[in-house]
This record gives sequence, structure tokens and C-alpha cells, in this order.
Amino acid sequence: MLRFLRKDNSHNEALVFDNVSSGLKQMYREKLRPLEEAYKFGEFHSPLLGDADFDAKPMILLLGQYSTGKTTFIRYLLENDFPGIRIGPEPTTDRFVAVMHGDKDQVVPGNAAVVDPNRQFRSLSQFGNAFLSRFEVSCVNNKVLQHVSIIDTPGVLSGEKQRVDRGYDFEGIVSWFAHRVDLIILLFDAHKLDISDEFRRSIGALRGNDQKIRIVLNKADMITNQQLMRVYGALMWSLGKIIQTPEVSRVYIGSFWDRPLNNDENRDLFEKEQEDLFREIQSLPRSAAVRKVNDLIKRARLAKVHAYIIAHLRNEMPSFFGKQAKQEELIKNLKGIYTHISKTFQLPPGDFPHMQSFQDKLKDYDFTKFNKINPKLLEAADSMLTKDIAHIMQLIPTEERNDDHEMTGGVFGSGGGADGGPPKYDPFTVSGARGVNAGADSHDWIVLEFKEEYDAIFRRLGPVNGKLTGSQARTEMVKSKLPNATLRKVWNLADVDHDGMLDCDEFALAMYLIRVKLENNDLPEDLPYHLTPPSKRGLGDDLQDGDGAASGNGKPPSAPAAADDDDDVIVTTTTVAYTAPDP
Repeated sequence: MLRFLRKDNSHNEALVFDNVSSGLKQMYREKLRPLEEAYKFGEFHSPLLGDADFDAKPMILLLGQYSTGKTTFIRYLLENDFPGIRIGPEPTTDRFVAVMHGDKDQVVPGNAAVVDPNRQFRSLSQFGNAFLSRFEVSCVNNKVLQHVSIIDTPGVLSGEKQRVDRGYDFEGIVSWFAHRVDLIILLFDAHKLDISDEFRRSIGALRGNDQKIRIVLNKADMITNQQLMRVYGALMWSLGKIIQTPEVSRVYIGSFWDRPLNNDENRDLFEKEQEDLFREIQSLPRSAAVRKVNDLIKRARLAKVHAYIIAHLRNEMPSFFGKQAKQEELIKNLKGIYTHISKTFQLPPGDFPHMQSFQDKLKDYDFTKFNKINPKLLEAADSMLTKDIAHIMQLIPTEERNDDHEMTGGVFGSGGGADGGPPKYDPFTVSGARGVNAGADSHDWIVLEFKEEYDAIFRRLGPVNGKLTGSQARTEMVKSKLPNATLRKVWNLADVDHDGMLDCDEFALAMYLIRVKLENNDLPEDLPYHLTPPSKRGLGDDLQDGDGAASGNGKPPSAPAAADDDDDVIVTTTTVAYTAPDP
């Protein structure tokens, strides 16, 4: 009886948590990390976790061969550049770039980023200076990045280029990120479907994270409908030999940039695929808690199996002679050891690590220095899986309800730029007198230069009571071959009075904005005062501010006025509460 009273049952007691994040940190720190440290789990599998890993925003990893549009994809997602951005037809991104939210735009070098306790990159220091000199954190004040972080990677090399040694463990770093991100996007160019040896190894480094992988067939507007069908089939055939899973990975088809479409016969397909992908990205913050719990469960199950394997290898070693020969024999017979441990301790075979990679790592260790089995550590891990996880799962629905909001900014809302409105007009900036800034220093409405041409089109479309409906305007706007997301933004900017139709001045403004975009200029997040039609500048009490600019930049609010008792506005991809007609 006395022995029972003295028995330490602290590990078997269920913990009490205030929220999911703090609960996961406490569970890992008290019940799982001691097991991982005792049996060198971090050296064989994934490095040990810190508090920042549990507090981090959801992350997206982009991986693909060079010139498949990874960096352009990020720019399209954010709707603005980020510090250190490099875009080009040849390998331009020569480093891993973590694009994250920050109060000011800056680049944090890799060595500084890995020592920051508030970032989740501390364990990347194990890859050495050769890698850290090729790693940086790009901070930008962007609405999208308030909810997710994006990891841009160097273009995977092909041909003779892949024979050049990078100087660091590229596949190992890809594997490190794969275990920590929430979504992995593999990008393929519709004109470049060959999978190089390095890309094949990189995809292999994603093993164990297949449920996170999504495929994007990018630049699909560069080929015809018939060619696209054949390219899609070839891509699926190539991937089937590499990603060896019974489930077919989801493939999204489109052109993720804001240039005019070369072949717009698949416009509707591209639009629907883009909305599906962005909707999945948009859901990441709400599902982050579930993903962290799921990953911790997988980690705990693997840690238990790892402990039994390490302890078994230690027990099988002789005390004096023949240690080297016995160690080689155990490594060779690892498959039999797996089977024995699985049957003895009733462990599912699916929880065991990949045998070939585990054998390769075991060759570098002395089995006699491994620890024997510690029942208390295993009991603590079992207690976490059977009791604590259940309590955590009860907190998730409550947190989801409290944080159930749509992401705003970039492709998710009214623009990716930071709050505070667009910068004031400056004629000496790079685009000071071009694009939407043209005419900013003139008293005349610059659209008047093209008004006669646009009025003729307006009359030809058959306005009713002096206005065009969305379907009428769509007929002319889609001739630009701009993506639907861009045309929808044009519509929202041009519909100044927010009545769902365009009069002759608003239609002329829409056509002018299309012209601006076709000349390879960016569209504004809000309509500048100098582009607001003169007939609309008197709308509202707050259009004119003290320095001659519109306080709303000449553009009505993103959503029509609602009752005071409901401030929630549901935003969808590049639209607002008022749904503009799909161009």
C-alpha cells in the first residue's frame, strides 16, 4: 500500500488547458519532448519543437523547377511586391525566402532569423552557414500575411545545372519545411513537364506529408484547349510514378499572374480552379489548430515506435566482443525487427519510419550508447494521446467560432496592400506620371482623351435609361482577355455610385482602367480622386479631404451601408459584399 501511495502518477493525470496553442505547448514540453530527447528522435526524424512552432501562423511551401512561376504566384497572391523579390525566365530566386508579415518592409538575413526566439526557424541552424547565407525572411505589411506565411524556394534545377553542388542539404531543408507547413504547392509549367532528378528527390523528401500536397499546372493559358488536355494527362502520368499514393493529388489548372490570357477559351475553367485553390488557402487559419493537433498525434505515435526500436537495438547488443558485426546484422535485419516490435507491443505497421532511410542513419551510431526502455516516458506519451488530446479537441470548436472570419487583403478581399491607403502622388517616382498616376497633376479628367471612343462603344452596347447592366458591359470587357479576377476589380473601381450598373462616365472609366492594365501597369486598391468621373465627385460627404484627395479615393466603401447591429461583411475572392457581375 505504501509503495502505491509513493508511485508517481503525475504523468498519467490529464492536463488542464486554457486554449489550444498553450495546451499543445504544455503537452509537448511535459509529456512528449522528454521521450524524444531520451531516444534521439530529433536526430533521426524531425528536430525538436519550440514554443514558436506552435504559435506560428499557417505556412505554405512553394516548390517547383525554375521558371514555373513560384515567385510570381506569391506576388499575385499578395497583389504587391515584397522586399528581395526576384522574377525572371531563368533561375532568379537562389535562396529560401520566408515571406511573412511585418510592421515595416525589410529583409532579415538567415543567421539573424534563426536566433530570433519569436520565429519558428531556430532549428534550421543545424544546416550550417552554407544554407543560412541562402535563407532570408522578407517582412512586408500585407493583409494576406496577417493570416499566413509563404515559403519561396530556389528553382529546382534540371539538366546539367543539377550536377552543380548547392553546398547544403537541399532535400533535408525541404523535408524540414514539409513537416511544419500546412500546405505544399508543387508548381509545374505547362511547357516544362519533365521532372528532373533533383525534383524527384525533392518530392521524395515530402514523404509522410502527402495529405498536404497540391499540384498547380501554371501558365495554362499559353497552350490551346486540346494541348491542355494532353499536358494534364502527361503530368498525371509522370507524377503517378513519383507520388506513390492510392489517392490522386488535386491538380489546379490556371495562369496565376495578372497578364492578359493568351488563350482565353478556358477562362471559366481557370476562374473556377483559382477560386477553389484560394478558398483552400483561405481556410488554413481556421483549420490550423486541427492540423497542429493532428501533426502532434503523428509525431507522438512515431516517437513511441522510435523509442521501442532504439531500446530493442540496445538490448540486442553484446556486452564485450563482436559489437560491430552484431550492429551490422541488426541493421540488415531491420525489417524483421519491425515485425517483431509490431507484434510484441501491438503497434500498427503504418506508424514505423521508412526503413531504408532509417537504416542509413543507424550506420552513424553506436548502439551501445542508446538508452534502454523507460516505461514512465512511454506512459506519459500514452496519457497525452488518450486523455490530453481529447481535452484539446473540445476546445477547437470554441476557438473556431471565436476566430471564424474570412481573410481580407490580396486575392481574398479588396487588395493586398497594407491599410492606410495608397501613397500620395509623386511625379518623380518610378511610375509617377504613368499608369493610374497619369493625369494626377492636371485639372482635366484624363479619361476625356479617350471618351469619344468609349462613348461609341457604350451606345453600341444598347444602354437602358443611360446605363449598362453587368452582362452588357461584360461583353466588351472580356475582349481584353484579362483574367476574371482583374476584370472584377476593374468593375468594382468603375462602379463609383455602387448601383450595380455603369453609366457612360463609369463605363469610360472601366475601359480606361483596362487600358492601364494592358499597358502592364498595376491597378489601384482604391480609385484615386483624379480618376473619379467629375459627375461623381460630389457623391457623399467624405469624398473630398483637406489636401485635394478623396478620403475614400473617390471610391465608395467596399460594401454597402449595413445596419449598425451587424458589422460583419463577408468577403470572397477579390469581391466585396456587393457581388459584381462575373466578367
